Amino acid sequence: MRRADRLFQIIQILRGVRDPLTADAIGAELEVSRRTVYRDIADLMAQRVPIRGEAGLGYVLDSDFDMPPLMLTRDEIEAAVLGAQWVAGRGDVALAKAARDLVAKIATAVPDHLRPFVMEPATGTPPGPKQTYEDRLDVARTRAWIHAGRKMRIGYRDEHGSETSRTIWPIKLGYMETIRILIAWCEARQDFRSFRTDRVVDADFLEERHGQRVTMLWSRWLARRKAGE
Repeated sequence: MRRADRLFQIIQILRGVRDPLTADAIGAELEVSRRTVYRDIADLMAQRVPIRGEAGLGYVLDSDFDMPPLMLTRDEIEAAVLGAQWVAGRGDVALAKAARDLVAKIATAVPDHLRPFVMEPATGTPPGPKQTYEDRLDVARTRAWIHAGRKMRIGYRDEHGSETSRTIWPIKLGYMETIRILIAWCEARQDFRSFRTDRVVDADFLEERHGQRVTMLWSRWLARRKAGE
């Protein structure tokens, strides 16, 4: 690990704990010696990073410390670019554009010596599959309704061609290789349901809020899925 990356990782480690962390514990996580940690901590303090503590007792980072944006390691850059590649090839139009813009912004913001990890990454995804269906749901607006905690009314055609009207509480959009899935609470069924977005016939975006925290609904869905495994 490069020294600059190691200094950054020490800050990240200290940001994730509340109690003082010893040099031995930091060294074990970074796979370096205690002496190396002491030297790195001293260098960070010299750079006015607000670390408090001393050898033998442990170190803490002031809770109000804020790092400049986009201080990314090589692995973090490659992870971000890999994820953006997948979204650019498989996301809806708005997210695909956002993914391409994200890569361009990262390339502009990182130091010159890290730019090859953005423009010439060692990882990649194959081209996204050609979609053979028409996505009839405005997924960008659906994402906004998920964040706002608002209800939707959809007309839905199942695999047998039968159509129903449902009032739902949208929770999460799942992006698969060739399809997208909308996970929601269905008022008619009083249960969670998954809807393929290409089978949505029409959708009304209601102003009414369902009054539930989306994170809690998602946790319930995950627990239900795990129980059914």
